[in-house]
This record gives sequence, structure tokens and C-alpha cells, in this order.
Amino acid sequence: MNVNAKGDLIARAIALGLGTPSFEVTTQGPPHEPTFRVTVRVGGEALGPGGEGRSKKDAERMAAEAALQALDGGVPATDEDGGRWPIYSAVLAGALEVAADFAPDDTSLDEVRVRAAQLYRDLLRDLGHGPDGDEEA
Repeated sequence: MNVNAKGDLIARAIALGLGTPSFEVTTQGPPHEPTFRVTVRVGGEALGPGGEGRSKKDAERMAAEAALQALDGGVPATDEDGGRWPIYSAVLAGALEVAADFAPDDTSLDEVRVRAAQLYRDLLRDLGHGPDGDEEA
């Protein structure tokens, strides 16, 4: 669980040049026992499957975690051992630009994001900058 998923998502989206994400909240159920459903939108498009929770804060966190995972190509932002990938905004922005430049015209924004995340991770791995605590000498 990422306790600052919403802040991390906002920072990453801005670094990628996607703008500030919006969080759309809907409430279901009786007033004494509501369920909150949050959809994250970037550039008007939903990013990830959203999140649901007993509080608005929990639903936003879950939606932000899902959106971060979507930006990472559907792969969690941690490796198998739980290490977090470092974020270098200029490198991430460059990966997005390269992915967009080489994408066919009919490629969706989500497909470009997935390819950018793959390029970013591959580059960091090649340079020995894997998940935090796993940097190679």
C-alpha cells in the first residue's frame, strides 16, 4: 500500500506532461454506510480501473494506486522484492516522448503510456538503477 499514492500520481503525471489528474467521486449506498467510487482522469480519459472504499480518502488512494500501475504498463510500481522504482522526471518525460514518436498514428494514449513505462524501466535497469535498495554497483 502506498500511503501517498495520490501525490505520487500527480507528480508523475505532471512529469510526463500529462497534466494534473482529476479524481471523480461517486457515492453509493445509504448515508449511514456509503461506498465511494473514484475514477482518475488524465486529459479527459480514465486511467486505470479506479478504486472503491468505505471512505473517500481510501477510494482515492486505491484509484491512484491503480492509475500508477496503469502508467507502469499494468505492472506494480514495485519489484518482486517490494523495492520501489526511482522516479527521474526528465528520463520519464523522455521515455514518453520517444514512445509517442515511434507509435503508429492509431495507437491509444494508454498504449503509449505502457510503452513509455517499459522503456523507462528498461533504461533504468540497463544503467543499474533498479528499484530503490537494488541499485547495482
